[in-house]
Amino acid sequence: MYRYDAIDQRLVDERAAQFREQVRRRMAGELSDLEFKPLRLMNGLYLQLHAYMLRIAVPYGTLSSKQLRALAAIGRKYDKDYGHFTTRQNLQFNWIKLEDAPDILDDLAAVEMHAIQTSGNCVRNVTADQYAGVAAGEIEDPRIYAEIIRQWSSLHPEFSFLPRKFKIAITATSPDRAAVKTHDIGLFMKRNDKGEIGFQVFAGGGQGRTPMMAQLVRDFVPKAELLAYIESVIRVYNLMGRRDNIHKARIKILVHALGIDKFRELVEADFAATRDSGSPMPAAEIARVAAYFMPPAYERIETPVRAFEAARFEDRDFARWVTHNVVAHKQPGYAIAVISLKPTGGIPGDATSDQMDRIADFADRYSIGELRVTHEQNLVLPNVKQADLHALWRELGKEGLATPNLGLITDIIACPGLDYCALANARSIPIAQRIQEKFADPDRQAMIGELKIKISGCINACGHHHVGHIGILGVDKQGEEFYQITLGGSADENATVGKILGKGFPAEQVPDAIEKLVDTYLGLRADGELFLDTYRRVGIEPFKERVYAAG
Repeated sequence: MYRYDAIDQRLVDERAAQFREQVRRRMAGELSDLEFKPLRLMNGLYLQLHAYMLRIAVPYGTLSSKQLRALAAIGRKYDKDYGHFTTRQNLQFNWIKLEDAPDILDDLAAVEMHAIQTSGNCVRNVTADQYAGVAAGEIEDPRIYAEIIRQWSSLHPEFSFLPRKFKIAITATSPDRAAVKTHDIGLFMKRNDKGEIGFQVFAGGGQGRTPMMAQLVRDFVPKAELLAYIESVIRVYNLMGRRDNIHKARIKILVHALGIDKFRELVEADFAATRDSGSPMPAAEIARVAAYFMPPAYERIETPVRAFEAARFEDRDFARWVTHNVVAHKQPGYAIAVISLKPTGGIPGDATSDQMDRIADFADRYSIGELRVTHEQNLVLPNVKQADLHALWRELGKEGLATPNLGLITDIIACPGLDYCALANARSIPIAQRIQEKFADPDRQAMIGELKIKISGCINACGHHHVGHIGILGVDKQGEEFYQITLGGSADENATVGKILGKGFPAEQVPDAIEKLVDTYLGLRADGELFLDTYRRVGIEPFKERVYAAG
């Protein structure tokens, strides 16, 4: 993984020192809350319902065991002994005291971390496939280019005050696990007809109150020209994006207003005029950054691994976990192990400080000291020997971390909702917990198959409900929390926005409504069909009829 050089370290050290002085001035009354607000947001510090929330950047979701232990220590010392992993592959602490924030930034800087650009109208944390570098069928490790974009965009003088926040995602495999088309800029690595590796560039994706999927701007951009082309996309947006209405300020609104053909024309014109003076990405720089992402010294392992195959045959519970939480690795004899942060009745994405410490231990023992955060709020050990999987599973079980539900109905994405967020209209966490409890039986989950439920507590869609196979949106209805259900959303390479089922439900009726939807699917599915397949084949009406049927 990438390691800071002297420039990186100086940047985060100086930022922490600057913020310490800004906090001192605020607490001394030298800065008003209004004056302090943009300063704290530039350092990832939000004011939530009950306390400050600090959002910490985890670039493209990659963490070392040392960094995870530092996060565990911060949670133990400054928060309520836990942290919340987010859909941006970041970590949030929800109970921060203002006077502690500078110390936390110092602690982060000591392990090459920060909270820069986790808020504000700038380029946010660049996200990527959580299996990058180890995924079978990958064109190339996309983290190399995510890191180059991170360095290029950090405190970029032209793009630090955009009309609105700006998000970039990148993947190098199909299926798309990075929800690329839901982003302001989405990058798919590809090979052209000559076998050269470059990027498909999409723009104009986003969720929120006006959900849209990104549209193709250019089918192939060579590696060397990627930054210059991204600059042109953002420059057109920066110059033409609306600043008079926060709800119409995202690039998706501009792309929609202009039409993709006109937007593409403007980008291409800017690119033609500036490509020679824009930010280059020479082969030497790519090679320099790529050196940080070289594969580790894998052992040569003869496959199949007999100990692994025997354990899977003899232990039914282990076999279930392997089926759902273990993913194919590009290196023979190795596997990718996903740690579910969605136990039945738990809070999706939360991990205690003790759990983080133990996971860091597992990373050192079983995964060459590296972890990943997924945009679906789970953690990944990317380099586990197949022969070690059974021992790892037993250790995870002792910590309550061996839930075998990846991609199943209880692997729910949920934002913090009204339990924490000042913007929320309704609670997300209790709804997720009730659904998990209703579908707790692992055999039933496996029989249902892949079904992604995503819950947001307000229209800002931090829970990605628009692209859930079943999406749930909390709304306020005359002081009461109601929940609107959508069907048919998807965040993969065939990304779609879900359709509203009908009128909303009070909180206590949501789990039963979900059960009716599932039962309808099970009654209609053809052999081998997943929920989304059946929905796309039969449409929304059979589901609507069942859920709203009298009695």
